[in-house]
Amino acid sequence: MLLFLLAVTTQYGAAQPKPLYGEAAPVISCDELKGARPVIAGAEVRVESAVREEASCSVTAVVMHPPAGDRIQVFVRLPLKNWNGRFQGNGGGGFTGGGPQSLNGPAAAGYATASTDAGHAGGSGAFALDAEGRLNWRAIRNFGHVGIHEMTMVGKALAEQFYGKAPRYAYFNGCSTGGRQGLMEVQRYPADYDGVFSGAPAINWEKLHVAQMWGQLVMKEANHYPAPCKFAAANAAAIAACDRADGIADGVIDEPLRCRFDVKSLIGTKPEGCETFSAADAPVVAAIWEGPRRVDGGFLWYGLPMGADFGGLNATNASAPSGRPMGITLDWWKFFLAQNPRFDWTTLTRGAFEQFFDQSVEQFHDVIGTGNADLSGFRARRGKAILWHGWADPLIPAQGTIDYYRRVSERMGANTAEFLRFFLAPGVAHCGGGAGAAPLGQFEALRAWVEEGVAPTMLRAIRLEGGRQGGKPIRAHSLCQYPQVAKYKGSGAMEDDANFSCVVPR
Repeated sequence: MLLFLLAVTTQYGAAQPKPLYGEAAPVISCDELKGARPVIAGAEVRVESAVREEASCSVTAVVMHPPAGDRIQVFVRLPLKNWNGRFQGNGGGGFTGGGPQSLNGPAAAGYATASTDAGHAGGSGAFALDAEGRLNWRAIRNFGHVGIHEMTMVGKALAEQFYGKAPRYAYFNGCSTGGRQGLMEVQRYPADYDGVFSGAPAINWEKLHVAQMWGQLVMKEANHYPAPCKFAAANAAAIAACDRADGIADGVIDEPLRCRFDVKSLIGTKPEGCETFSAADAPVVAAIWEGPRRVDGGFLWYGLPMGADFGGLNATNASAPSGRPMGITLDWWKFFLAQNPRFDWTTLTRGAFEQFFDQSVEQFHDVIGTGNADLSGFRARRGKAILWHGWADPLIPAQGTIDYYRRVSERMGANTAEFLRFFLAPGVAHCGGGAGAAPLGQFEALRAWVEEGVAPTMLRAIRLEGGRQGGKPIRAHSLCQYPQVAKYKGSGAMEDDANFSCVVPR
């Protein structure tokens, strides 16, 4: 029922976790941390500032790798009172490695906590090129995996020096790029964290960011750019056709891969406030749903799931018939693939798209792909990870995360659920929002799994009015562990988990 969800006020759970060291207090002053020198092999670490604030010590450190000339900023927040004995690392988004703004919530919940810019300021992908226009592999590695690992080492070391005790447990929390960073830690540095929460992870990065240009290429090749209202009409029609498959008419497609809506059925109709849906509109929509293909029709990557908004990647200009790629996507093409800040995406052909896709995989898979299915190191140290993805994500198709989880399950065997659990959220967009119920209290579920051995069989989920914290709850029922889905039993309140069962689709 909604009552159990209303009690959960933050992403860290209904209450602050119980302190592990009793009344732990700092053993040195904040000012004394200015002289700290955490040791990282092959790196030089310097604390640039340590400022006592009202409730915490705010530290900024820099990690460098002479003579590379790089500079990774690490932001650390250490509670002055009520430290709970744990450390939490936090992820970023897009080309942003992270920033100090993500530390407020964890510090307020009693965590020693850290984030990092991963070696560059701002959200541009321009860091990939050096002053001579060549790929800056040190900067790319820092963003890909080095920065988040060294942030973890610095954050833990400063916490131990400040409190006189090492954190007993370490957790990571991130979505999108942050979700990728969390899984990169699991894959490359399995000793860093006891628990990792990874949402909508931007894994398969080297494929994903090429594939995000697909819709724009489709429209350019067809020389046809459907108005946004036509994309919206196609999405609404697909939802209407497949909404009730779970027994509820709630504006959500629970299993997009089983939706068999044919967009050609809209030809000749006139959506409200829109021009007539034409025979030229249908193949554009169909190709975007299908996803990138080679010149010969061979599979490259997954398309937009039915039920997801078209606007994020497939935007068109209303004033003139033209496309408008997302900035993060365009940066990948400019700085990583073409290695030309003036690259004109409108010159792309289907053949060039295929070549760039292969180039991207060959050049960047090893450094940033985050697709390693061998998690034996993480399993061996009894780490736990919760993975989730919104089925209506318009930026990162959930099919890529499904593919990764299946590969992990095949590699790690029948006992995969002992350390990794995956949940899909029908109708939820990128890291939240949309018509579906998004996870809430999931970080507390991870903590309980790690420290108490209580594995989550379901994840609490809720949709708030306006999609924002503090809004009125308007949809709530828990998410089932993949490959199970929640099925309505046919009667009773839709907010009550007792009226749903977790079943494997046939």
